[in-house]
Amino acid sequence: MSVPEAIVVRPIAEADLDQVTSLWQAAGVSRPWNDPAADIAFARRGPHSTILLAEQAGRVVASAMVGEDGHRGWVYYVAVDPALQGGGLGRAIMCAAEQWLAGRGVWKVQLLIREDNARARGFYERLGYRDTRTSCLQKVIGQQARAGSARTRQGP
Repeated sequence: MSVPEAIVVRPIAEADLDQVTSLWQAAGVSRPWNDPAADIAFARRGPHSTILLAEQAGRVVASAMVGEDGHRGWVYYVAVDPALQGGGLGRAIMCAAEQWLAGRGVWKVQLLIREDNARARGFYERLGYRDTRTSCLQKVIGQQARAGSARTRQGP
């Protein structure tokens, strides 16, 4: 898969934080119970994860948070500027995420899709992702239960 013309894919930098947060909100991948700044800081703190960005003319137009846990890779916060969706940016950022993982020896990548998000499911299926017929369970632990435990958590 080639990157759409005039797009540069690169890791996030400190100067990108506001643009990335705005992109996540505009694309609908951010949720009230998740603090984007905390998620970004957590992903950037070590060598096992990063946030990849697609930039066009100095503007962040797509993102993917990618990480590996020693067994498999995970992708989160895949977002494309709504005005540019359908132009290959989602495919390009997912390809970059897969390459990042493959470069670390990861041979399997997984992601979570909200059950009611048929559009995202279709996108990932077109990229070759398949439903594993498993359930994802979660329990909030530590760090003041991520400041969201006092509220009912609705998702990952």
